[in-house]
Amino acid sequence: MILFVMADVKTIDESHKLSDKRGNGKLRREVWVSSTTGQVTRYNLAYINHSLYAGDNGRVIGYDNAHDGHHRHSFGAVEAVEFVNFEDIEERFEQDWNALKEAK
Repeated sequence: MILFVMADVKTIDESHKLSDKRGNGKLRREVWVSSTTGQVTRYNLAYINHSLYAGDNGRVIGYDNAHDGHHRHSFGAVEAVEFVNFEDIEERFEQDWNALKEAK
């Protein structure tokens, strides 16, 4: 018997260049979902700006679960975050992004 394992499907792959007035840099959003359940299995949300932070490939703030569980990046520091659901992670990222814009 041959079993086929359905792969995760990348459903969102967005990258938006920001004007200097809106913060410069770019916003990156990648999301993969299970082809069988439709649930988010992987994600990467990031604000990238090499002029603000050169380390971590320019990632100023971000959330992902690429390795070692769900975590948050902030100017090179990485900390674990509690995962409630993907919508909560998106909201946290948006709050971090808005706070950073207001601090400028």
